[in-house]
Amino acid sequence: MNQTRQSSAPPATVSARIAPAAGLDVLSRREVARLRDASAGGLHQLLRSCALAVLTQGLITDDPRAAVELYADFEIEVLQQDRGVQLELTHAPAHAFVDGKIIRGINELLFAVVRDIVYIATQLEGGSFDLETSEGITHAVFDILRNARVLRPNVDPNLVVCWGGHSISRNEYDYTKLVGYQLGLRDVDICTGCGPGAMKGPMKGATIAHAKQRRRKNRYIGITEPGIIAAESPNPIVNNLVIMPDIEKRLEAFVRTAHAIIVFPGGVGTAEEILYLLGILLNPVNIDVPYPLIFTGPRESVAYFEQIDRFLRLALGDEVARFYQIIVDDPTQVARQAAKGVERVRKYRLDNSDAFFFNWSIRIDEALQHPFHPTHAAMAGLNLHREQPQHLFAADLRRAFSGIVAGNVKIEGMRAIEQHGPFLIRGDAAIMQALDELLASFVAQQRMKLPGGASYVPCYRVMRD
Repeated sequence: MNQTRQSSAPPATVSARIAPAAGLDVLSRREVARLRDASAGGLHQLLRSCALAVLTQGLITDDPRAAVELYADFEIEVLQQDRGVQLELTHAPAHAFVDGKIIRGINELLFAVVRDIVYIATQLEGGSFDLETSEGITHAVFDILRNARVLRPNVDPNLVVCWGGHSISRNEYDYTKLVGYQLGLRDVDICTGCGPGAMKGPMKGATIAHAKQRRRKNRYIGITEPGIIAAESPNPIVNNLVIMPDIEKRLEAFVRTAHAIIVFPGGVGTAEEILYLLGILLNPVNIDVPYPLIFTGPRESVAYFEQIDRFLRLALGDEVARFYQIIVDDPTQVARQAAKGVERVRKYRLDNSDAFFFNWSIRIDEALQHPFHPTHAAMAGLNLHREQPQHLFAADLRRAFSGIVAGNVKIEGMRAIEQHGPFLIRGDAAIMQALDELLASFVAQQRMKLPGGASYVPCYRVMRD
């Protein structure tokens, strides 16, 4: 490493040149040139924003612009060296370094950012990804995960995806650690959205259990996308970071790799994830595919799950409840049920000659695969009426929540709200009333913004037909 320099004024910064600690293949000169290209068609701005998110682990904010403003002088440059690629960091956050050396975990995540950005751009330019068809999108998701070395053959199913909010109470966070601990004792690997809160807690609990079991090759997979990573920087336990091109491919990556999913308390992002998965499970073609889904939290979260359950039953019918279990304040039972569910998945995959590492058999409708761009016109045009198949209604409800997520934490969505006012969401009166009440409860419970921050100003307005 070259000599480092720390600025005298806050925030403290460091400038350094770093080489990859592990996990990055060599890059071509063309790929390096694309990463250094700061024009509209180049990759430099994307690289800079994702890299800054990795370097600002622990910065507690829901506003992705905060880190950009705090480290406005930060810069990153990819250097082509005879012995491989290096990164030149200028005015990088000092807490990413120890005695002038970058923390190894942060180093690995930085080069994972480079890997995924280059790979996706190269595949798109070369026409290797067919993003117009359902099958093509699924193969693109597979290829990205394979390139990131997430898919492991000849390993029994053991990957549990944990969803939940980044803005949760301390008691809820502690509960996620207890569940993660029980999962870790049962040799389970953890995958989350990679951020803080319910995305960090299960990993933290599992690390202790894995250590007790003397289990060394542990996977703590974080799957994110460029629009969300700045608001939910990867937590320090993540040892396998994957950046998908958009939220839809991120969600498909969760569903295809998981052997079970556990949902902790959260806000609109968690509701979006739930509706995405239910939109898949409600499709009649998936009726026989086992997919363990557990909602859980501490005792004080009972009201949260009751309200989620009521909303789902009202919108999608009482039969939707057959797809999930609700287990309150019992981490051991959650882990046991997840393990039993994983075993059912194992037997099903064996009987149907499906891979353990990627769920090919489940069908995901194109309505859930193509990117939804939450403009004001697109949000107003959602079909939030029950006179349609349940799985398609769930898909449009999921888009409504996706738009609110964008208005809350994604830079483009926040700018759209600032310029044109709140999104208008219109649909069946009874469902819109329930939706309004559900969103209001998220606000009241501080699930939209982190506690201690500015008061939440809704980026939406619910209209009833």
